[in-house]
Amino acid sequence: MSTRKPSYTNPKPCKHLSAYKLKHGLSGYKSLQKCLKTTPNGRTSVQNPGTAVPRCSFCNGYQGRLYICLICSSISCSSHALLHTQSEIGHYLAVDIERAELYCCACSDQVYDPDFDKTVMSKHMVDLPYSTNSADSIGERLCERKRLGSGVELVDLKKAEKSALTRDQRAKSCYPLGLRGLNNLGNTCFMNSVLQALLHAPPLRNYFLSDRHNPKTCRKRTANRLCLPCELHGIFSAVYLGDRTPYSPAQFLYSWWQHSENLASYEQQDAHEFFISVLDGIHEKESKARNQTRDTGDCQCIAHRVFSGLLRSDVTCMTCGFTSTTYDPCLDISLNLDTSHCSWSDASNKPVKPNDNSSSSTLLGCLDLFTKPEKLGSDQKLYCQNCEELRDSSKQMSIRKLPLVLCLHIKRFEHSLVRKMMRKIDSYLHFPFSLDMTPYLSSSIVRNRFGNRIFAFEGDESDISTEFEIFAVVTHSGTLESGHYVTYLRIKNQWYKCDNAWINEVDEGIVRASQCYMMFYVHKMLYYKSHEDLSRLPISTRIEAFHRVAGCC
Repeated sequence: MSTRKPSYTNPKPCKHLSAYKLKHGLSGYKSLQKCLKTTPNGRTSVQNPGTAVPRCSFCNGYQGRLYICLICSSISCSSHALLHTQSEIGHYLAVDIERAELYCCACSDQVYDPDFDKTVMSKHMVDLPYSTNSADSIGERLCERKRLGSGVELVDLKKAEKSALTRDQRAKSCYPLGLRGLNNLGNTCFMNSVLQALLHAPPLRNYFLSDRHNPKTCRKRTANRLCLPCELHGIFSAVYLGDRTPYSPAQFLYSWWQHSENLASYEQQDAHEFFISVLDGIHEKESKARNQTRDTGDCQCIAHRVFSGLLRSDVTCMTCGFTSTTYDPCLDISLNLDTSHCSWSDASNKPVKPNDNSSSSTLLGCLDLFTKPEKLGSDQKLYCQNCEELRDSSKQMSIRKLPLVLCLHIKRFEHSLVRKMMRKIDSYLHFPFSLDMTPYLSSSIVRNRFGNRIFAFEGDESDISTEFEIFAVVTHSGTLESGHYVTYLRIKNQWYKCDNAWINEVDEGIVRASQCYMMFYVHKMLYYKSHEDLSRLPISTRIEAFHRVAGCC
């Protein structure tokens, strides 16, 4: 028998949280519950009765993240939270005032505790406002997923349950199957936001729910190594079974850490890098089973069949006009924002209003910029096969092949060579819900380059659908140091906000006003067909397309 140690071990729980609960139990949670307040849109925060505007006890600041100590109720900003722990021995645990999430000041990280979650959930149910107006019943629609089976009686749960059922009967609201919150496991909003988009990508959903990757017969999972597709299959199964309580994707997180060991920590990560890493993990596992290499152009793994497209790059000699063409596969398209109209300080410090046209861009403008001819600098001269020497050149990108699901990544983080620092671009972006990609196809770009002359184009895309519908938007709010990811899902033309464990219905105006970071479009035909398929998903337990909540007709 091998004595080799496993290449990976699960992270230990926060020792400061364990020490706090051992000494204080749930007393701090119960005391804090009196200060919890839920807004009509379902957001729970901490309201300190001692002051209207909470301020840091060290610097008197009131902006950014503020944390209230569970022991002494002292308030500290993110810069001084550790200082409070050092000055007050044992005061490790605090609560994020704005988001009502548990935070360890000693670890400088979010921590997850089911008992604390039950505290917030039970208080949230009591605070949900009653309204007979369906437009005001957004918060009420969260009732079906609250943790009513809790063994910790922090409030009168029976009374709260009865009140929630009454409101549900009046609101007669129900959510589509597949809407389930994901618990924050400690700065994992980047993971939860991308997972929500993947869970509602129609081709990916159909693949995993039809057992195309069966964990029972998978040979890639061993005692020491988890299989990323197997864990993803587990999340799909859990989300589409109809259970409304928030799900904890801890096993998937551990599996992803095994694939990306350099990112194995509870620190905040970039959602786009996580998305690419997950697809690479799926490709790596499935391609090994098919004996495919990474560079195979026609890879049949589910990641490439859903998200892979083909980009065309034309480099033209500015002396003789000779054009060299290359093709590169892509899983997404990264687009630059047009920031020529705003300075460094404008783009990084000032909040942008949706109607501020001076500081806004359009998605179509970003795509135009992506496919616009670009003159290469004098230090980028390329060898011309026709002139047989280095020449000034121009480069133009276009899309040779569109994927089933089109992921557009907006570059909101950039590096300044002058200031030698990173910044976030907060410019507002206008984007359509329906997108026609015809103008950005290689056939259109090449024809426009030659004055729209009619000529045969190799591999004409005219028979390929170019109309897409948006179904998910991943947004980023805050700064580089303290940001938060949220996903908006579009199901049957209704938008839902997925903020970790919280799910609520929102107006499309809220989505349009958000700072979109990643946008997911699917072929128009697949978007509308997916709504019909929801009622006949290939899962073992037949569940209605719209899961009925208590009292819903």
